[in-house]
Amino acid sequence: MTTTPETTAAGLSDAEVAERVAAGKTNDVPTRAARSVSDIVRANVFTRINAILGVLLIIVLSTGSVINGAFGLLIIANSAIGIIQELRAKRTLDKLAIVGQTKPLVRRQSGTRAVLPNEVVLDDIIEIGPGDQIVVDGEIVEEANLEVDESLLTGEADPIAKDPGDQVMSGSFVVAGTGAYRATKVGREAYAARLAEEASKFTLVNSELRSGINKILQFITYLLIPAGLLIIYTQLFTTDAGWRESVLRMVGALVPMVPEGLVLMTSIAFAVGVIRLGRRQCLVNELPAIEGLARVDVVCADKTGTLTENGMRVSDLIRLDETADVVNVLAQLAADDPRPNASMQAIAEAYRVPPGWTATAVAPFKSATKWSGVSYGEHGNWVIGAPDVLCEPGSPIAEQAEEIGAKGLRVLLLGRSDLSVDDAAAPGRVTPAALVVLEQRIRPDARDTLEYFASQDVSIKVISGDNAVSVGAVAGSLGLHGETMDARQLPDDIEKLAETMEECTTFGRVRPDQKRAMVHALQSHGHTVAMTGDGVNDVLALKDADIGVAMGAGSSASRAVAQIVLLDNKFATLPYVVGEGRRVIGNIERVSNLFLTKTVYSVLLAILVGLAGLASKIFGTDPLLFPFQPIHVTIAAWFTIGIPAFILSLAPNNERAKPGFVRRVMTSALPSGLVVGIATFTSYLVAYQGRNASPVEQTQASTAALITLLVSAVWVLAVVARPYQWWRVALVAVSGLAYVVIFSIPLAQELFMLDISNVRTTTIALLIGLVGAAAIEVLWWVEGAVLGERRRLWRE
Repeated sequence: MTTTPETTAAGLSDAEVAERVAAGKTNDVPTRAARSVSDIVRANVFTRINAILGVLLIIVLSTGSVINGAFGLLIIANSAIGIIQELRAKRTLDKLAIVGQTKPLVRRQSGTRAVLPNEVVLDDIIEIGPGDQIVVDGEIVEEANLEVDESLLTGEADPIAKDPGDQVMSGSFVVAGTGAYRATKVGREAYAARLAEEASKFTLVNSELRSGINKILQFITYLLIPAGLLIIYTQLFTTDAGWRESVLRMVGALVPMVPEGLVLMTSIAFAVGVIRLGRRQCLVNELPAIEGLARVDVVCADKTGTLTENGMRVSDLIRLDETADVVNVLAQLAADDPRPNASMQAIAEAYRVPPGWTATAVAPFKSATKWSGVSYGEHGNWVIGAPDVLCEPGSPIAEQAEEIGAKGLRVLLLGRSDLSVDDAAAPGRVTPAALVVLEQRIRPDARDTLEYFASQDVSIKVISGDNAVSVGAVAGSLGLHGETMDARQLPDDIEKLAETMEECTTFGRVRPDQKRAMVHALQSHGHTVAMTGDGVNDVLALKDADIGVAMGAGSSASRAVAQIVLLDNKFATLPYVVGEGRRVIGNIERVSNLFLTKTVYSVLLAILVGLAGLASKIFGTDPLLFPFQPIHVTIAAWFTIGIPAFILSLAPNNERAKPGFVRRVMTSALPSGLVVGIATFTSYLVAYQGRNASPVEQTQASTAALITLLVSAVWVLAVVARPYQWWRVALVAVSGLAYVVIFSIPLAQELFMLDISNVRTTTIALLIGLVGAAAIEVLWWVEGAVLGERRRLWRE
């Protein structure tokens, strides 16, 4: 392997680049998770629910009753709201994605500059260094101790040394050394693109919310089919009411069974979450990641770049060998590092005048070895790295370094080696020359962020490659309590590792493969784990954590595998992401309760009316028309579900995310739906005058059933809106008053086919509705006692 790159590849000329662009030989892979405008419009217009409502609308319009087709406006509203919100979210994501995108360093004859991935063309020369992601397939043309990690693609755990002529695959990343490669496959021909960009992230975040909604829709489908067939048969073939009236009643039964807003509200909640987080410079690569972070109970935080600022400065230089020219050595080491890390940048700022020595061998820094070095011929072989790695354990110098590290400072040992640094046995025997003391600034917002997670019962594990004592000191200064452990003493057995992870809070000298193993160990004990990091050594752990959170200023590889990227590099943004996740989960649960309750009572009403129709066929009794025409169920949904659900889905909500979404929704919605359905059917039976009823009497019976339904359904809303705040009380009150207004205005009564002139019937309907509301209230308290959940009327 060569020790220094020979920059022989000059790169393409501007004319050659233009020629390849014209020929379509560009890296035209679409950005991840981005849908085109046409895809968004298609996905929101051509839905199963819109198709069902569309068919029912055509049937209603064929009867000539335009007002009963008002529910058709739902098709337009659902589609328009979904399209607008998703386009807003797409615009936000696209802007942030450009900021957070990996920008490869492309060498051309006109100069070397960072370009967007889609600006790379075939045969471009791309320069790479530690932490850089390989963006297209290529062939190595230059290298200096280059090592590439292909584990995200092949599963191969060890970094692979690359020589000129070797192939590199898109999706892999550089762990050590520098070099350049020529792009041989771009766009959809590249390896990662052929795997549908699996290198970046090939698994969707586990979303209980998404799978829960699917289960609910599946359950609703099972109910819809038999209930729908029953009501279609009885309304068309048993009522003798004429085809027009029968069709309208049939559609009036079917429309409310369709949970037209459930999926829409879920999409809107996620889209608004993306927009809100986008304003905080938080790029969400996968929408369910917002939900996932709300469920996290362990956050594994890397120290450098997360709890501390990326920048460092040299605060002290402790000479251990007075004969060594340590200042010149440090200046030359810094000058010879083509891709200096934060430590070497601090040394370069402190010692700016190198003596001009010529390097004869180079060993780049690796997270696994914790040291780097350069051989300078007659000037000696110099290594710099972790004192507890380069020194004998327990030696006076190692103890001195540990004492300094206990103050939260980073300490590096500069030493002279008896072997060339590229020797297989390097670093060999090291003679200490100096201790370089680096000062890291703790992020001003770190303490508040950690306190927030502690208050939410989220455990913090600080995992770092630095000295364990130093890491423990930083954690202690931030108020984190718990044992500190040197990762070199960690057990390999995953069960024992999991137990150790439960006991200790801070871990130092952690290798990249250990970070990954620690995430797996925590997950094996049922924890939902978030991993934050910014370096190439965090990539494997970020990839395997339930939620990977990368810093925007971190390596391109870490940003590529993370579901969430904090472009402002602020650890303090995480609580806002958690809060947004809680808002989405909590509010969708509320909204699901409303929609599922409506479906349950609609199906129940259809079944009861259908069974009555079958009974009339068998026993010769009076058949039952379905109580509602489409316009009735349309206005019933306005203020008991539609508008309140929209407001509730976007409201603040800081309640902790809890598992069991489907169980809780079904447990709440089924009893409420049964109560509303039974109350409404009872009220209709009391008011129904039989097959010989006049149109006025039939309208009065339908009105009575609607009054009972509205009173009990508004109380369902009142229960779902708890715990109350002033605006939630106002929402419930306005929803109830809106129906009082509708029923009080003569024009509205005529338009919506309502008749409250029969005082006795109306009063009975109102009383039955109040009984239904009381039953819903009792059920809410009983449900809380059965589930062991504390019920609160008002928010604390």
